[in-house]
Amino acid sequence: MSTTEEFEELRPLLFSIAYRILGSVGEAEDAVQETWLRFSASPVRPRSAKAYLSATVTRLSIDVLRSARVRREAYVGPWFPEPLLADPYEDPERSAELADSVSMAALLLLERLSPPERAVFVLREVFDFGFPEIARAVGRSEAACRQLLVRARRHMTEGRPRFEADRTERDHLASRFFDALREGDVIALRDLLAADASMAGDGGGKAPRLARTVVGAENVARLLAALFARLDDVAVTCEPHEVNGGPGAVFRDREGRVLNVMALDVLDGRVRAVRLVANPDKLGHLGPVADAWSVHHALREARRRAR
Repeated sequence: MSTTEEFEELRPLLFSIAYRILGSVGEAEDAVQETWLRFSASPVRPRSAKAYLSATVTRLSIDVLRSARVRREAYVGPWFPEPLLADPYEDPERSAELADSVSMAALLLLERLSPPERAVFVLREVFDFGFPEIARAVGRSEAACRQLLVRARRHMTEGRPRFEADRTERDHLASRFFDALREGDVIALRDLLAADASMAGDGGGKAPRLARTVVGAENVARLLAALFARLDDVAVTCEPHEVNGGPGAVFRDREGRVLNVMALDVLDGRVRAVRLVANPDKLGHLGPVADAWSVHHALREARRRAR
């Protein structure tokens, strides 16, 4: 097998490691590309390409994350990961675990960890790497990596909900949710939301967003109905789609350009959180991006005329 073929075979794994550490599609792709450049330029072929490449992409991702965390502290409004519609790495025996590890909720919990803790947790808990490989990847001793994992597990366990949704039940609930959203049915939406449901938007200061996080089933249901009731009037379409391993949707303008992405957290038979990603910088990997402000003004005018 050639160097190129060996790398391409491992590319899905490398991207998936980098994305979980970084929460950014663009930064993960850059880390994978830099890993390739280092691999192709190396005069010595490593004994294990998987170990070498995984360690390289992990170290690069840790370095990027350290600088990214400073930028995120100055971010305008809530920061959400870049939406991922399809994880390129597949393992049929662990598909549910992989989907859970890439969810918006899991990635936001990972944000609480230090870069080394995050890398150790991802390599061990998600991809089942051995501690010798992890130690080489993060540049720590095996004992230190075990301690990092203990701390990471504690933070992740404290933040995780107690109940997980059955995937079939979850998808059925999401289908009902988007039907109610299209119809602007406040009562139906409220009945599908958890009592303490929340809704927040990530516009990054570059797109319309919610002024604050909205909490409570009644409040979220009314806001959803108000925001999405007249989408047909401005030819905005809602395409249900898996987002970060869970239910969600991609909204497009009349030209088919991406307006925003919605991700749902479904737990214990109810929608627990609604997250909207509208920052255009986080949508470019999905295709041409719409002018969100233009659509926003058109919606306001449509609502004004309907009164």
